[in-house]
Amino acid sequence: MPEIDKPGYTPAAVFRRTPAERADQELAWQRPDQTFFAAGACHILAWEFVARHPSYRVAGLRKVGEKNPSHVIATDGTWAFDHDGWTPEAELLAATAEYEPETRWELMPITTGLAGFCADHRHRLPEQFHADPRPRARAYLDRYPSSPA
Repeated sequence: MPEIDKPGYTPAAVFRRTPAERADQELAWQRPDQTFFAAGACHILAWEFVARHPSYRVAGLRKVGEKNPSHVIATDGTWAFDHDGWTPEAELLAATAEYEPETRWELMPITTGLAGFCADHRHRLPEQFHADPRPRARAYLDRYPSSPA
C-alpha cells in the first residue's frame, strides 16, 4: 500500500499518552496505530524497521541534557522512519523543535539491543505490553513503501 501523501511531519509529542493510557496497558493498546507507535511503542517500531532495513540504525530523540529519549526512530542520517512514515531526518528534527520551541532536542545513537535499551532507558519490553506489539509493528510497516519516495 502506498504511503499516504502528507503535508509534513507530525511530531510524536502530538500523540503523548494520557495518564490513564500510561497506567492501563490495554487502554494504551486500543489507540490507533499511528498514536500507539508515536507514543509508547515507538522503540518497538524502530527495531522492527531496522530488522527489515539493516543499513538504518536506531536513534533516540531526547531533550538536551536528559538521559532517556522521549521518542525512538530509525535513521540513516538522511531519512528517518517512525510513526509518521518516511521523513527527511532534518524535517523530523525541525518539526519537533517547532512544536516544542522551549526545548532543545538531540538525536542520541542507540548501540544496545532492544532489551538493553529498555533496561537502560525505562521503556517496555514487548512482553510488558498488553499484547505482543511486534506483529502490529510489522503490519504497520507493510503499509509503507520499502524506501522513501
